[in-house]
Amino acid sequence: MASITTEEASSGPKIVLPGDILPGPESGLLDDAPTAPVIKLGPGLQPMDDDTIAAVKAGVLKHAATGNRWWVESNQRRYVAATGESVIGVVIGKSADYYKLDIGAAQPALLGVLSFEGATKRNKPDHKVGTLLYCRVSMANKDMEAELECFNPTTGKADGFGDLKGGFVFKTSLGLARRLLDPKTLVLRLLGQHVPFETAIGMNGQVWINSAKPAHTILIVNAIKNSEFLGEGECRSMVKSLVEKL
Repeated sequence: MASITTEEASSGPKIVLPGDILPGPESGLLDDAPTAPVIKLGPGLQPMDDDTIAAVKAGVLKHAATGNRWWVESNQRRYVAATGESVIGVVIGKSADYYKLDIGAAQPALLGVLSFEGATKRNKPDHKVGTLLYCRVSMANKDMEAELECFNPTTGKADGFGDLKGGFVFKTSLGLARRLLDPKTLVLRLLGQHVPFETAIGMNGQVWINSAKPAHTILIVNAIKNSEFLGEGECRSMVKSLVEKL
């Protein structure tokens, strides 16, 4: 498959609409060089039969240098599972082979009982209905239920995936959830300077927070929700105001 060069990453935001061909001949994003790295397509992008890439939803074209991954970021209401994404789900049912999780998609997702670090037929976790789990989407198909796993396929270790004990979970927009995953996210860095806390962020818009005091949790939740449409200066002022009230 043809690949996209990293020129787009430094040329500012690019808005795409459903049906847009990426890259077009005038965009300069298509690199047919044999040495060009193969790209990984995320949500909103689809390979076409003529070796081009098309946008299938409206939003901002985004790029992650790690793994050369491209996707379209938008603020759609319902989550659509995509392979490789981290999600937070609630166990709503179980059978001998699978757990059924609500991840906010059109259909529940399936998590194999052996899809945990070190799980075997004789030694496997027993999660009850209502358990909160941090998972990775291992397979996603628009015509099938998404499949999940609770380990890193590269290392075979949990690496943070698994059940989330204690804490508080709340819902944000999908766009805000994706921005919170960026290590440069200002609101989380500012909060970390004043309040110690743990967090797990699902690309399905679910955010889990665990802190020492309920008052800290309330402050963190309010700050994250308030930050969605604020600039850098406004965000700093908002966090400072909340901390002073605490």
